[in-house]
Amino acid sequence: METVAAAFFFAAVVLSAVGGSPVTLTLERAFPSNDGVELSELRARDSLRHRRMLQSTNYVVDFPVKGTFDPSQVGLYYTKVKLGTPPREFYVQIDTGSDVLWVSCGSCNGCPQTSGLQIQLNYFDPRSSSTSSLISCSDRRCRSGVQTSDASCSSQNNQCTYTFQYGDGSGTSGYYVSDLMHFAGIFEGTLTTNSSASVVFGCSILQTGDLTKSERAVDGIFGFGQQGMSVISQLSLQGIAPRVFSHCLKGDNSGGGVLVLGEIVEPNIVYSPLVQSQPHYNLNLQSISVNGQIVPIAPAVFATSNNRGTIVDSGTTLAYLAEEAYNPFVNAVSSVR
Repeated sequence: METVAAAFFFAAVVLSAVGGSPVTLTLERAFPSNDGVELSELRARDSLRHRRMLQSTNYVVDFPVKGTFDPSQVGLYYTKVKLGTPPREFYVQIDTGSDVLWVSCGSCNGCPQTSGLQIQLNYFDPRSSSTSSLISCSDRRCRSGVQTSDASCSSQNNQCTYTFQYGDGSGTSGYYVSDLMHFAGIFEGTLTTNSSASVVFGCSILQTGDLTKSERAVDGIFGFGQQGMSVISQLSLQGIAPRVFSHCLKGDNSGGGVLVLGEIVEPNIVYSPLVQSQPHYNLNLQSISVNGQIVPIAPAVFATSNNRGTIVDSGTTLAYLAEEAYNPFVNAVSSVR
């Protein structure tokens, strides 16, 4: 058993000297000198301090953002994640309207082979990663996913699976694996050393609809929803990153933007509260104005209920309105000269 006789910390640190005078650093003991402290205890203290630092608003996990809003070009925003050991890169669409991260896996039926986005598509192979493991039905993370309809179970092979249908009619199904996600963190504006954490994500073996097309094909979808199967919830539960993300989309032709796990403090941001106890990121939309004039739409059209409401969905290219709001809105726009 390894022990140390004492540990020290800096009570004061002076980074510069005046007039060439020597710098004096005062040291104090963190533990009494007559106490032997196990090395494991010191490591535990450092780990706790490290987690507090990661959960502060000064720490963010940074992801690169590519893509544009223009549906005639790309019409989606995507980022790059590194998964497995050794790590492999996957391009995934950023989607605040769903929870789960999933990527295409080997022997996938309907998965595109090439992409019109000029990116190299990859397939994840759990057998090629030394840190990969399958998720069983008895795993607590799978049971949590079943409760939120993000997972299902097969009694035949005890494997945790999923099937998703998206609003555009496309769909995917596969099974869950656990493996390392590698990422870069920024603390107080400085890039820290690369880190990794174990996360559960989907291994897609079937894709349908627009997901099969090569024009805008990516390797998968990165869900940023608030349920337990989302990566942001998993990293927060482990104390790796705060349970908040910041996503800024550049609206010009160059596209791109910002995506971080953590909070970006910007004094010019206008905040709008979210509707509580909803599975998606719902807003209280109050009215729509065109050319400074409020469009006559009944307030009940915007009310949040089981099948109505306004959600923020970065995975949807266009804005969709209920018919009761769409027709007055189009009429108002058409009348502007």
